[in-house]
Amino acid sequence: MKYIKVKVQPKAKKVGVEKIDEGTYKVRVHAAPDKGAANKEVIVSLADYFDVPPSMIKIVRGEKSRTKLIELSSRT
Repeated sequence: MKYIKVKVQPKAKKVGVEKIDEGTYKVRVHAAPDKGAANKEVIVSLADYFDVPPSMIKIVRGEKSRTKLIELSSRT
């Protein structure tokens, strides 16, 4: 199990994941922060970046904030 900090930029023109430093990432998503749409897109983007299924990624803290703590479950 690994924890990372994520800074989210919703309604971004360019989407993607950018590593800021060890354990900190910036995620740009198209979705607006409305009804969890941006959070779902963040999880899918991180899953693609780390090459894991979305079910292995969980928002631990910051559900309604741009700064989030994400838990990456290890593969068994």
